[in-house]
Amino acid sequence: MVDELDIYKRQGFAQTVGLGRSPALVIVDFVVSFTDLAHFGGGNILAAIDNTTHLLAFAREVGWPVAHTRVVYADDGSDAGVFARKAPGLRKLTEYSPLSQIVSALSPKPGELVVRKQQASAFFGTGFATWLTGRGADTLVVAGCTTSGCVRATVVDSVAHNFRTIVPTDCVGDRALAPHQANLFDMGQKYADLMTAPELIAACKAL
Repeated sequence: MVDELDIYKRQGFAQTVGLGRSPALVIVDFVVSFTDLAHFGGGNILAAIDNTTHLLAFAREVGWPVAHTRVVYADDGSDAGVFARKAPGLRKLTEYSPLSQIVSALSPKPGELVVRKQQASAFFGTGFATWLTGRGADTLVVAGCTTSGCVRATVVDSVAHNFRTIVPTDCVGDRALAPHQANLFDMGQKYADLMTAPELIAACKAL
């Protein structure tokens, strides 16, 4: 039987892109609804939020550009498309709904971007890429949830916009651990460097 990991290795996947000179941090969809099993929560999301508080503090300390994302639909659902048909509960995430608010532990500070989106990726249909370019970012660190959904979509689009992309594995979460692990593996092979938040912070300090 052929070893699957050996196939990836022989085909040249999992190369390292490394940190550039100007990292930025995006925290994807760590909003109240993803802390609650009755809505979109579960798995390791709460632990990932806790870990992200430390990474966010470091990013602020060293002056990285910081962005947060929220899924926000119109109250009447007029901007809801096929994504919201597949997951109808998303339509509850309106501008002023308590469910759509960023968790208090990660509340944005003045000068930090809040991206409102209707699709999975932080880039799709938003000005996020332009905002990053305008701040000179060459590396995007992606935290948030879910690993298999909006994090992955953001990571894929980050690479498509030619940003070096880093996923801190302890700062991303999913409602189920099997898709979390599978998508971390796949992103690490194709799109992003994987490291823990402490490893990332140490690498940044070493630069």
